[in-house]
Amino acid sequence: MTFASLGLHESLIKAVADAGYETATEVQMKAIPLALAGKDLMVSSSTGSGKTASFILPALERIIAARADTTQRRDRAVVYGPRILVLTPTRELAMQVAKAASTYGRHVQGLRVATVVGGVPYPAQIKALRGPLDILISTPGRLLDHLQTGKAVLENVDMLVLDEADRMLDMGFIDDINTIADHVPAARQTVMFSATFAGHVGRLAQNLLRDPKRIDVSSHTDTHENIEQRLHWADNHNHKNALLDHILTEREMEQALVFTSTQRDADWLADRLAEMGHAVASLHGGMPQGRRNRVLQGLRSRQLKVLVATDVAARGIDVPSISHVINYGLPMKAEDYVHRIGRTGRAGKNGLAITLGERMDTGMIRRIQQFTTQNIPVSTIVGLEPKSPEPRMYAPRPGSDNERRPGGFGNRSGAPSNNRFSKPSFAPRREEGGFAPRRDDSFAPRSAGPFDRAPARRTEGGPAAPSKGGFKPARPRTGGFSR
Repeated sequence: MTFASLGLHESLIKAVADAGYETATEVQMKAIPLALAGKDLMVSSSTGSGKTASFILPALERIIAARADTTQRRDRAVVYGPRILVLTPTRELAMQVAKAASTYGRHVQGLRVATVVGGVPYPAQIKALRGPLDILISTPGRLLDHLQTGKAVLENVDMLVLDEADRMLDMGFIDDINTIADHVPAARQTVMFSATFAGHVGRLAQNLLRDPKRIDVSSHTDTHENIEQRLHWADNHNHKNALLDHILTEREMEQALVFTSTQRDADWLADRLAEMGHAVASLHGGMPQGRRNRVLQGLRSRQLKVLVATDVAARGIDVPSISHVINYGLPMKAEDYVHRIGRTGRAGKNGLAITLGERMDTGMIRRIQQFTTQNIPVSTIVGLEPKSPEPRMYAPRPGSDNERRPGGFGNRSGAPSNNRFSKPSFAPRREEGGFAPRRDDSFAPRSAGPFDRAPARRTEGGPAAPSKGGFKPARPRTGGFSR
């Protein structure tokens, strides 16, 4: 089905064609006509299925129609605040949605799109919120801050979109979302995207949506035909590090996204790889937004070859040149494994997803295989074969519990850690507010890579305190470390 047959405005059809898209994906074919008809929607779709366009295009259609209606009326009163409000769990996803809005709305004259996310100074956001807005994309925590100070006006919102609602609830944003929804007109159209609508996500949908239409085109049992999956068993963390080092030096490795379980592990591992000479940086929710933007730009421009990240990067990064996804630390939930490996094999390319598992990870790997109903093939590297016998695994079966059970899945990297949030008995840490970034979570890499950080200042009797300035291009030098 072509986009022209979906009933979209000609300016949107032209923008989609300019972006290189000719036919709509399944989720777009099902969601766009219903969204254009003003229906509330509950949508589940797989990573890379084109879900962003399935709500951005109807949102832009609403804006075009509203402008035409305003032009015909004599009383052209200024409408303050956004007409479209999109809530996302992470800053990276918010930026991705904003980019899509600008891409598909390039022929909509004077389109005003703003993002309100944590880690960014308030004044620029307040300035954007004061005047008329077409689309506002925000993380719940920061938008709630602006609501409480009276800076955000949501009384003219026509359409509310909750992108990756399950992730937002996992991060503890349930109360924030309900508060924000209370400030939006009850007559709005509401669209929810979520990997699942079971449990608390389903209850939220019941509270926010009116007679919603259900669209389900997601499948966690997709075979990922263009992504090869491998499982390497490691005897201990030293063996795991040796496996990682070998993989990162393979000739076919273009760019790698290495996942860790905690922020501390991400910084520690990035430091270790930097000392070995890799062009590497870490990415996690405890970093200021400016620094996160510089890291992502370095990845897209290929100045960085390796990105070490927590699950905050699993949703929202779209870099076609990522050839390898490596699970150094396992995810908290089996469904996050699917989002992680979906970062490679994009734009028609082939990708490789590698899991480095220790014996203590057997339960989580079993749940991943049960969740996806697929076995992850076991592989070995010549000269780095495990000495311990391979843990016993069972054939995957559908419908099993995909939640991580307590016990033994904290810091497994060998990095020094006293991080009280890394223990699974605690609730998930909110990436976008609610907890201040931990100052003892930053370690400075000690290499001459393109994203070399300034050296850390040592404090008496404690860990390194982060230096100011974030990442900066390395200065040419003959040897030693920069000071």
